[in-house]
Amino acid sequence: MARLLILTNQGETEVLPALGLLSHQARQVPARADRLAAAPDSDAVIVDGRGDLAAARSLCKILHGTDPSTPLFIVLTEGGLSVVNADWGIHDVLLAGIGPAELDARLRLALGRAPSEPAARRIQTSGVTIDETSYSARVQGRALDLTYKEFELLRFFVGNPGRVFTREQLLSEVWGYDYFGGTRTVDVHIRRLRAKLGDMEQLIVTIRNVGYRFNLAEDTPEETS
Repeated sequence: MARLLILTNQGETEVLPALGLLSHQARQVPARADRLAAAPDSDAVIVDGRGDLAAARSLCKILHGTDPSTPLFIVLTEGGLSVVNADWGIHDVLLAGIGPAELDARLRLALGRAPSEPAARRIQTSGVTIDETSYSARVQGRALDLTYKEFELLRFFVGNPGRVFTREQLLSEVWGYDYFGGTRTVDVHIRRLRAKLGDMEQLIVTIRNVGYRFNLAEDTPEETS
């Protein structure tokens, strides 16, 4: 018997009716990134992608980046099958009308391939530590109070030190292709992130007429603002 976490915004509607015929324990919570930290422990995660595919894709990528070892499923209608691909980070696709025998087999196979204990995920660069499991960040041992997007932006920078990214690239990588706001939001988040980094604000360097770069600690900043 597996513990399943179902992420959905469809209220009390059944995401997978076949689960009612199986003995697995299923918990249903809102499909929002800010609810993940308080979500109960689970052996597998199921994302409801029957409605907003763009939001489901973003959530799947966050889940896979945070804990790639936990089996991740997405529930789709047949129309969604033409959109989903490998970069979503999912382990398997479930059609909404799947039968109990097939559902149980897919869960069993995925759980059999998963490691028994997922490794903690931490990234450290230039005095900044990102803990992807707890969604927390520290700079020189000091905890940072970050919003979700500030954390995602800092995590992306720390994971790609020394590389220059345009504002458009940062929007695509951190906000996602479905974000329709302007590049000004990148500058606003950079300014807030620098303020929270305090004495280490020079780690985020402005490259004039291009974009931003996350410096390695030993680098000399070129042009900051």
